[in-house]
Amino acid sequence: MKVKDFLAGVLTGVAAGIVVNEAIDRTNRHVAADSVLNTVKSAFKNEGPIDGSWILMKTEVYTNNVITMDVYRGGISRIKDGELEQFEFAADAKTGSVVELTKM
Repeated sequence: MKVKDFLAGVLTGVAAGIVVNEAIDRTNRHVAADSVLNTVKSAFKNEGPIDGSWILMKTEVYTNNVITMDVYRGGISRIKDGELEQFEFAADAKTGSVVELTKM
């Protein structure tokens, strides 16, 4: 095998890998979990300081009647009027929009 043929094969393989990677990224675009958490925290900070927050970095399937989507699950805690309030949320992984907010 000639070096020229070998390099042509390697370059073809690399190019095919790049194309496949781009195709996968375009079909599976999610907002970063950190970005979703920062958006939710900002909304809560408008009402006062928050005590803590968390978010799961892995998405899960969420179904609400007929709608099914991938969501991030997270939570916020804060002190309001001397009482601890805790909230859990589900946010659409593609748009970052909160689709469920529950006071615990």
